[in-house]
Amino acid sequence: MASPRSKPRVFVDANVLLAGSAFPRWPFEVMEHAADGDFTLVLCPLVIKQAREHLQVLFPAHLHRFEKFLREVECEIEPDPTPGKVEDNRNLVRDLSDVPIALAAMNAKVDFLVSEDKDLTVKDETTIELRRHLHVMLSGTFLREVMGRTSEELEAVRHRKWSEMEEGVKEPD
Repeated sequence: MASPRSKPRVFVDANVLLAGSAFPRWPFEVMEHAADGDFTLVLCPLVIKQAREHLQVLFPAHLHRFEKFLREVECEIEPDPTPGKVEDNRNLVRDLSDVPIALAAMNAKVDFLVSEDKDLTVKDETTIELRRHLHVMLSGTFLREVMGRTSEELEAVRHRKWSEMEEGVKEPD
């Protein structure tokens, strides 16, 4: 008999990787848990490509942090779904560009999909089918409900800045 998995398998989307690389807030904390091996990180090539491209355009000064994370973190890579599969599932979520991400997470049979994308995280009729297959969570919710972070711990990083982490002091408002 196989032993139960001790760590959850977690798929994160490009929004988490982008925000976690650019800002030291909740998505960053998700990435830190991945780097610490607290869960098995699952990605697909499209997520990596999207995060890299958006960082290059929006936050080029933080691209190095993302690349370092990719070099150092252990993760599983789930193949991108074929264009035919994406077309067959075009109504899985309201934004067609999110369908490949949802399908990759579903195909990987992960325990959680962590995203900051409202098209994936909203709980309405547009995500009913997605939620039948995946437990989708925002970063803060995942940190609290799965990683056991307290409300106080989460509040401490809600608006944190890089300078606070480097110096250990809070910047004036």
